[in-house]
Amino acid sequence: LRTVRGPAGGVVEVICIDSGPGMPDVGLSLKDGHSTSGTLGIGLGAVFRLADDCDVYSETGRGTVMVNRFHERADTPRQDWPSGGLTRPLGGETACGDIFAVHEDGPITFGMVCDGLGHGPLAAIAAQEAVRILRAGPPPVSPSEVLERLHRGLSHTRGGAISVVRIDRETRQIRFAGLGNVSGWIVRPDGRQGMISVPGIAGHQARTFREYGYELPPGAAVVLHSDGLTDRWDLTGYRGLLAQPALVIAATLLRDKGVRRDDGGVLVIKPS
Repeated sequence: LRTVRGPAGGVVEVICIDSGPGMPDVGLSLKDGHSTSGTLGIGLGAVFRLADDCDVYSETGRGTVMVNRFHERADTPRQDWPSGGLTRPLGGETACGDIFAVHEDGPITFGMVCDGLGHGPLAAIAAQEAVRILRAGPPPVSPSEVLERLHRGLSHTRGGAISVVRIDRETRQIRFAGLGNVSGWIVRPDGRQGMISVPGIAGHQARTFREYGYELPPGAAVVLHSDGLTDRWDLTGYRGLLAQPALVIAATLLRDKGVRRDDGGVLVIKPS
């Protein structure tokens, strides 16, 4: 449960995730009176009607992800959310050292994921400082420039691993720079391609800031995540998931590929 700032004002997001039996027919489950356990069968339909935006993804045997948004103004039309991210602290902790940020500027989208070194409050302070530096400075120009700026600004913190991506929706070009144990992927309907990150710790150890270019195929998404998710995932094994909104994809990945022994953070950008 969280508040976010959307294109048309404030929004309350309710993200529901389970690993239950799943729904073989989501449309049928949303109809009043349908129940598999002898209840009245009106709960899910009521949520769908009350929410201003509602997206549901469910697979039999894997569980369900449901994203509901409640807008500040009741007359706000359904919004387009081309990016979505989610973080989760290490089991038993309340502070999360993983964080993400997105900056939109016309056809250009910048995305960042920062994994503060270690976990707990000090890691969270480093991650929050990375977002503050990004927002306080001039508009980002290139991922390597952003990474260098963050490296200088995080010297008084624990530091962390950071990935930064720049996506141009008009030219279908991607620029990526990563420092440390972070992952960046271009996900296509038929597979995925990794993007290169160099060794180091932002704020403490960085010999160079390298930036790499990639093509953005039609229908592709960009996924950035910390090492709190295993990189052994493949969306081709999820029927229709790549066609879902970005936040639904992020929640599904965190549920199924997040590791409980570390903070987890994932950001998905669907620029098409």
